[in-house]
Amino acid sequence: MEATDCILQEIAAVGRRLEAMDLKITDLTVASSSIRADIAGFRETANDLDKRLTAVEGQVAALPNQEAELQSLWAKVTDLEDRSRRDNVRFFGIPEHKEVSDIKTFLKTLLSELTGMEFSPPLEFQRVHRVGSLHKATSNKLRPIIACFSRHDQARQIAGGSRDKSGGRFLQTNK
Repeated sequence: MEATDCILQEIAAVGRRLEAMDLKITDLTVASSSIRADIAGFRETANDLDKRLTAVEGQVAALPNQEAELQSLWAKVTDLEDRSRRDNVRFFGIPEHKEVSDIKTFLKTLLSELTGMEFSPPLEFQRVHRVGSLHKATSNKLRPIIACFSRHDQARQIAGGSRDKSGGRFLQTNK
């Protein structure tokens, strides 16, 4: 019986080894499945990144066209700003509160006196106001007056006429 017992013990030992191997194979199968899932996730991420990279490359390729368009738009904005200011004339050195209540009437009278010109049609303004906030009573600084003329030719006539008569010390165009 000894040989039979020995064979049975060996068979039992082989069975235990097979069970241990079976457990290890199961663990390896679970780990392999987890690795496959991770690889599938990485593939999805790589595909997503590839799509994003393609989109970014397309945007980068379009940048020269967009830069040219931006420069064109910037030139148009600058031109529009210049055109919107071309009818503006600034007047300097006029004491505060000389205009009493109606600054437009005051400026019409002042311009007629300073330039000695007759205006036909009469001077018209879109708006006239002092620039900046009123300084303290102790300040000797005078705020300039800015006038936006309704007619471009009158703005140029005033700017040219006032320079001829006074040397241009009291006004400045916004060009």
